[in-house]
Amino acid sequence: MLKLKRSALQKMILQAERDYPYETCGLLLGKFQQDVRIAFGAYETPNAYPERKNDRYQIDPKDYLKAEQKAKEFGLEIVGVYHSHPDHPDRPSEFDRERAFEGFSYIILSVSKGKVVSYRSWELIDGEFREEPIDIFG
Repeated sequence: MLKLKRSALQKMILQAERDYPYETCGLLLGKFQQDVRIAFGAYETPNAYPERKNDRYQIDPKDYLKAEQKAKEFGLEIVGVYHSHPDHPDRPSEFDRERAFEGFSYIILSVSKGKVVSYRSWELIDGEFREEPIDIFG
């Protein structure tokens, strides 16, 4: 399960709409609490997949390290990843699955004609994505 702070969700939505028609991405900063991930913030990262930005995303390891450092400043850690699917559903692709790690939440925002129309969170379990509930707070 993912508990997500409303301001983090709003930041992701604004970012996804701003970057349309390209995929946008970032990391969720928060805490692990048993089988629940609590995300207090969204840390924007550039899409490091320049030749396929319309249907792929990649987070540069240097940006991942910067996010880790920022999280540590606040006593947090990276608990997940988010990205958008321009003009596609909020379901993970095979490309997404191949690059995912177990233990994280993966939010996908579906953007249609420049507006976020839906979002869902997924977790990788035994190599397969399963949708997880999102509890918005704050």
